[in-house]
Formats: sequence, structure tokens, C-alpha cells
Amino acid sequence: MSLFAIVVLVVIAAVVFDYINGFHDAANAVATVVSTGVLPMRTAVILAGVLNVGGALLGTAVAKTIGGDLIDGAQVTQTLVLAALVGAIAWNLFTWYFGIPSSSSHALIGGLIGAGIAKAGIGAIKAEGVIKVVKALVLSPIIGFGAGFVVMIAVLWIVRRGRVTVLNRVFRRLQLLSAGFMAVSHGSNDAQKSMGVITMALVAYGAVTKNDAGKFDVPLWVVLVCATAMGLGTAAGGVRIIKTMGSKIIDLKPIHGFCAETSAAATILGASFLGVPVSTTHVISSCILGVGSSQRVSAVRWGVTTKILWAWVLTIPLSAAVAAGTYLATAAIFGR
Repeated sequence: MSLFAIVVLVVIAAVVFDYINGFHDAANAVATVVSTGVLPMRTAVILAGVLNVGGALLGTAVAKTIGGDLIDGAQVTQTLVLAALVGAIAWNLFTWYFGIPSSSSHALIGGLIGAGIAKAGIGAIKAEGVIKVVKALVLSPIIGFGAGFVVMIAVLWIVRRGRVTVLNRVFRRLQLLSAGFMAVSHGSNDAQKSMGVITMALVAYGAVTKNDAGKFDVPLWVVLVCATAMGLGTAAGGVRIIKTMGSKIIDLKPIHGFCAETSAAATILGASFLGVPVSTTHVISSCILGVGSSQRVSAVRWGVTTKILWAWVLTIPLSAAVAAGTYLATAAIFGR
């Protein structure tokens, strides 16, 4: 198979990953607004899909981190990138089927690491870049939990004298804004990951060149394609995970949804601005946990939460293993 044909396969796989990422992570933006009854499911996911596209157009800092800071450029081939995407897609479909809100970001990073090691050993991995990304993936849920806890306490103190019926009406309206904020932040971080891997393959092919600083610019067509795929995937909705996020962790009211979405969106947009990929799933989940814990620890259903945590821990090694096996198989077929 020609190099060009493999590049085409990479682009197709990246778009498929982006689409799956969209419906897998639709819950990140709409779970709270649906579970509190502020919007019906179909309206919520379509609105989130449109705002995802807008968020994806805000910048490419995360794409440059994914595409240039994880794998030694000399080792990157189209087959490596294709194998990484297959590993990530397989894990996303597995967790979607069982309704587990795992991380598409972890899956893609695990896929890149697994395929890189399968090709050239541990030396193919850029330790500094991987450490930077892993730190962000570990710290962002902690920051999200703290932000959700603090925002919930602060909002409760501000509205402590309000009437319950009035507050519910006000926060139902405010949740429309916070859900939109969350959808924009989701697009700003997650869509860029597919932009990064497509550009990585284009650099290896020679269609995109790096500047004197060793960095690349993401082509406009890549930005538009990935933004559209993410938006369409989100509009398709991931009902299984929306139910887990929206009702199985804590019982959400409009005020809880507003606090969780606002704190999560602020955390994710901050990460996007800094160019670090984070798991939007982990951030919104931890914000929901923080909001629930601010009331009482027993408000959180820790049995469901424990299963989610196990999925978080296993995502990178399992997607890496699938990607490594895929690389060995595809390299044997394509010879690259």
C-alpha cells in the first residue's frame, strides 16, 4: 500500500475517533442539563454539538502538544499513528458500550505510547512531554474536584436567603449558560487531539513542515474537519454515559449542575490555553463529585464512582496494549 493511501487511512481513522469522541463525551456537556430537566436530550446534544465546533476553532495549542511533544519525530510513521488511533477507538467503543465515562484523551495518549514503544522501544517516547501530559491528566481532576466543591459552597452562601422555588427557576436558566460554556470548553480541548495526530502523520509524510523552532502549524482544513466531526459526534449523543454522569453519581438539581459545569468549563479552558490535553470526562466527573461532597460525603454514590475510577486507571495501559498489537499487525502488512 502506498504512503499516500496510509495517510488517507490515518485521516479517516482520526475523523472516526473524533466523531466517537464526540458522542462518547456528549455526557460531559449535557449530562447535568438533561438530568435536571432543563433541556430535553435531543435539544441538549444538538446545541452542544454546535458549540463544540465553536470551541474547536479557538486555537491549536493542544494539537501541537499531542502532535509534537509525545513521540520522537524521527520514529513517527503513518502506521504508528494509525495503530494509535485504532487502540483509542477500540477502548472508546468498549467503554461506551458499558456506559463507563472513561477518557478519550487517555485512550489516545495510551495509543500513541503503545504504538511508539512497539515500533522503537521506550526510546521513541519523549519523557518530558509525556510527564507534562500525565501531570495535567492527574492534576486536572483534583483541581476540578476542588473547584466544584468551592464553587458550590460559595454559591450556596450567596443564595442562602433565597426561596427554593425562585432559586430553582433562576438556576434552570443559568444552567443553559453553564452547559454552553462546558460544550465550548470540551471542543476547545478534545477536538484538538485529533488535529494533532493528523498533523503528526502529515509531517511524517512531508505534506507539512516544521518551522525553525521545530514546531508545526495545523492546516486550516484539518481544524475544520476535526471541529465538524466532533460537533456531529456530540450531536449524535451518548445516552448510556449521559445516564451514568447525570443520575448515577449524585442526585443533581439545577444549582448543582450549574456549579459543576461552570467549574469544569473554567478548568478545561485554562488547560486549553496552556496547551495541555486534559480529560474533559475526568474533569466534569470530579466536579460533580466535588459538588456532591460539598453537601455531605454520603450524597455521592461511591460504588459507581469506584467503577469509574478503575476505568480511569486502566485506560492508558489497555489502549496502549491494543495499539501496540495493532502496530505490529499493520507494520507486518504495510511494511512501515
